[in-house]
Amino acid sequence: MKKRKLPYLLVLIAFLAGGAYYWNWKRREPANKDFLTLYGNVDIRKVDLGFRVGGKISEITFEEGERVQAGQIIARLENTPFQNELNLTLAQQEQAAANLLKMEAGNRPQEIAQAEALVRERQATASNLEIEYRRLDALLKINTIARQLFDNVDASLTEAKARLATANEGLKLAREGFRTEDIDAARAALHAAEARSASARTRMDDTVCKAPNTGIILTRVEEPGAIVGSGQTVLTLSLDTPVWIRAYIEEPELGHIYPGMTARIFTDSRPQQPFSGHVGYISPEAEFTPKTVQTKELRTRLVYQVRIIADNPDYGLRQGMPVTVKLRADGQQNRSASSHGQ
Repeated sequence: MKKRKLPYLLVLIAFLAGGAYYWNWKRREPANKDFLTLYGNVDIRKVDLGFRVGGKISEITFEEGERVQAGQIIARLENTPFQNELNLTLAQQEQAAANLLKMEAGNRPQEIAQAEALVRERQATASNLEIEYRRLDALLKINTIARQLFDNVDASLTEAKARLATANEGLKLAREGFRTEDIDAARAALHAAEARSASARTRMDDTVCKAPNTGIILTRVEEPGAIVGSGQTVLTLSLDTPVWIRAYIEEPELGHIYPGMTARIFTDSRPQQPFSGHVGYISPEAEFTPKTVQTKELRTRLVYQVRIIADNPDYGLRQGMPVTVKLRADGQQNRSASSHGQ
């Protein structure tokens, strides 16, 4: 009796195993064969905003939850120390510019005339002493004057000629102006002063924090009166764009999607009003299903991350929101046809 029941039992086991396999295969098939269905979450980028310089916060112009436009001022630092620094560097720049202008222009006509007058004065002194020298030299030869008197005039003439030579060199320098090396040094000093002024102006501008993009203020980390350091977070901004859908797809379905493929994005709050979007990125590397999937069977599967760029005109998509993404399953064929048509 037992031997007769054994074949029936084996048939029953095989039937149950086949049914389980068929059910599992049907469960993994998309409900609508015209579409690939992916499940994911909204991923909105955030940015922590602060100042590139440290100081005391004087004003924060927006509250949490308020929308800001790109370029709007959202916070300020007290700028008195930075304004004083800028004024000082601008004054140093003006001084360096004036010094360079003076060197490039050379000496004034009055200074050259003064040097010429000095040359004429010393030339006259030397000429008078030379006449006196010749007269005393004649008298010395007939022994009518003391030798000491002649020697004194001789020394004075030598000194006068040296002073005349110094005056002539001074006149040459006055006419030639400053050396090229001195002018180059003055020009370099001006460039350094301009760089210091530009740096001070940048620091002054950095006391104002502007929104880099349109978005919503998520958090006010600091308040007016707080002393903050350079790079310290003052506000956190949630950006309106881009809005991504992070989803995952298994390898057998990769051939049906491509970057740029249009998508429809459904949310639980408005299932009859889907958002539009397109595939922006398909990961080239496989990874295990994210740990947020708790089923051990699913967590061991290799999948590829897909990012769908979503249009969010009414800001209905919010960070972390679960969504359903539908992509046309014949997308690969459509892409091939369009590429051949081009």
